[in-house]
Amino acid sequence: MENILFQIRVTGILVENGKILLVKQKLKNRNWSLPGGRLEKGELIKEGIKRELKEETGLNTEIVKLLYVCEKPDISPPLIHITFLLKKVGGKIRLPSNEFDDNPIQDVKMVPIKEITEYGFTEKFKNIIINKYPFPGSYMGLKSKIGL
Repeated sequence: MENILFQIRVTGILVENGKILLVKQKLKNRNWSLPGGRLEKGELIKEGIKRELKEETGLNTEIVKLLYVCEKPDISPPLIHITFLLKKVGGKIRLPSNEFDDNPIQDVKMVPIKEITEYGFTEKFKNIIINKYPFPGSYMGLKSKIGL
């Protein structure tokens, strides 16, 4: 197996009509997350986020802007976490095939922003969304700095 120095994970925030797109997938600390995933070898970041959103949610998206670059150095391999603001350009929400996934997505839906803490997200993350993503394009340090 090839030696992996670090992994890159891309996630997308897609908000429409006061609702945010979430996927239900078992994580350590919650059952809902932002759609996204790891880049594949040789894949451009902008292509990776579009591919992940299409695979996980059925939606075609475009990047509006880079929001945050964070990291999680305490796992192996360490993780670089990049969050983008996205807009929908086509497609319909649907469940993925989960054909090759060890941790399948169980649901995909638009959730009112005011309710995301009920889905396991932090108040800090909720406030970032409500306040229209302060400091976009910034390196934020640890992933916990944005409440994820």
